[in-house]
Amino acid sequence: MLLFEKNFDIIRQRKPCVVEDDLRCQAERMESSKKYLPRLTTLYLACLEKHDTRSFIAQVMKYYNESSLIRLAWAVCVDTRRAAAQALGFVGSYQANDTLGRLLKDRDRTVRLIAEGSLKSVWSRDGSDAQRQELYAIMRLIAAQNFGEAVSRANILLDDYPFYVEARNQRAIALFALKQFEDSIEDSRNVLELNPFHFGAAIGMGHAYLQLENHQSAVECFQHALEINPNLESIRKHLEWLSQSWMR
Repeated sequence: MLLFEKNFDIIRQRKPCVVEDDLRCQAERMESSKKYLPRLTTLYLACLEKHDTRSFIAQVMKYYNESSLIRLAWAVCVDTRRAAAQALGFVGSYQANDTLGRLLKDRDRTVRLIAEGSLKSVWSRDGSDAQRQELYAIMRLIAAQNFGEAVSRANILLDDYPFYVEARNQRAIALFALKQFEDSIEDSRNVLELNPFHFGAAIGMGHAYLQLENHQSAVECFQHALEINPNLESIRKHLEWLSQSWMR
């Protein structure tokens, strides 16, 4: 199942507006003399009703640019924030990283979950077309467990574009698989310096420190990941397990 389909499956199980934002949504509707929500919101709600993701993407691309979507991500109405976060995941560039990263702490859980999925999408959209194609090739090599070749190709890509955050993150993943934990940690640390919203890098560092039996540093990394993205329930449970293990 595609990432955006998972996001919509989550949303369909929920009412359009959560209780805490119902009054805010109503206020936004009444505030407009035309009594209309933004077009993006109506498109989004229609998409949820009709299960027509492709139409939603096409209409977003027709009527909105990235700057407009980023502005709408801070709307009062929760449906508008959900719509903007979802749209940025479909058509946004790496420039949406900061906005989506901040939405990880939105008061609405569905907004937070959509933002998490959308962030993972925009992380791979940095760089030129050629660089992105090379990044996708590296990701395929990792999926095929060809870690050595993935590292070699990531080295070449990073020589050409040293600030390519996701290429560095993918190299960290491959280095971890090759049990080169110190190098993996160094790459993950650099990823976080370049992109402070990259909770995946913080998680990766934590697991690498565990392999080095540095439990204190591992805990700090997992805690940092939760500070970035409070929705990481599996990491929260992992921290609880680590704490219980130390107490034995």
